[in-house]
Amino acid sequence: MPRSESTGRTTPGPAGSPASRRPRQRDVAELAGVSRTTVSLVLNDVDGVTIPEETRQRVWNAAAELGFQPDAMARSLRGAHSNIIGLVTSEIATTPYAVAIIKGAQDAAFERGQTLLVIDTEGEQAAAADAVMRLRQWRADGLILAADYHRRVELPPGLGDLPAVLVDCFVDDQEPPSGTTHDDTSDARRPPLPTVLPDELQGGRLATQTLLDAGHRRIAFINGPDGYPASSGRLEGYREALAAAGVAYDPTLVRRGDWWQESASRHAADLMGLDDPPTALFCGNDWMAMGAYDSLRELGLSIPGDVSVIGFDNRVEIADHMRPRLSTVALPYRAMGHEAVGMLLDGEHPAEPVLLECPLVVRDSIAPPRT
Repeated sequence: MPRSESTGRTTPGPAGSPASRRPRQRDVAELAGVSRTTVSLVLNDVDGVTIPEETRQRVWNAAAELGFQPDAMARSLRGAHSNIIGLVTSEIATTPYAVAIIKGAQDAAFERGQTLLVIDTEGEQAAAADAVMRLRQWRADGLILAADYHRRVELPPGLGDLPAVLVDCFVDDQEPPSGTTHDDTSDARRPPLPTVLPDELQGGRLATQTLLDAGHRRIAFINGPDGYPASSGRLEGYREALAAAGVAYDPTLVRRGDWWQESASRHAADLMGLDDPPTALFCGNDWMAMGAYDSLRELGLSIPGDVSVIGFDNRVEIADHMRPRLSTVALPYRAMGHEAVGMLLDGEHPAEPVLLECPLVVRDSIAPPRT
């Protein structure tokens, strides 16, 4: 990189080269031999992470040599509220059904005079740490951490005392996030975060009750794989609804799929081959309902004349375009995003997760059983 003999400063270079533009964090990272996340954490003095003093000094020396200047937005916001809420996601922005979390949060933020800043990390923990650092730098009023499906997550490093709410995800025992040590207490000692989740049990109960209300008693359940909150919650709801109706639980009517249509197609064919086949199928998601449709048609059975089918998730691009259109239970994505913003700005901190109701979407795939 050309440097002036008299001033020691970088001189203009070819267009697009580091010398022809303002230095960036990645230039500092390259010169110091560290990651961009480390540069961000050092230059913004983020609490809750341990970085060796020698590494910090290398970063400061590289920044000084390149003439790196902090972000102008951060400087203008220093010491004041920003009216910014950060929504840090894992692939939600590119997931058609879960993107409604963003829409709900955006609606609520607009109602409260806030700006919603969406950062999709694509599941990378380093990117999440960088997002937290930037939100702290910009003096964000809080952060929403949202997942693309109901699951356990790890908190990003550096969260510290920044107000935060979890959406469609949870953490186990509020463990310190990866990247911290036992001496880093700003994350480790904070209380459990407010959490907004779909009520999977209620949704499973509602799907099963809908088939019971139509007169079905032989109801099969093609569930998702073990280890998912959705699978365990929906199965519990299925069993509760049967018990409340006085219908004995029959384990031969419950099968474990993998969320995809091929597995459900195999299970549906097997179930219909039983000596006493079911008159209705509850599928753990709409993809598996699609597979069940395929098998039922191949067997020459009509929907809902011979077999009723209900799904879960309300993936409109699937459910609304199947023939007959699929009745299903919806996940409350938009409501979860809206609820999270209100909890964040109002400082609500419930001890238990807030569970939002999964509503029924009635279409054309359910009818009374044939007598």
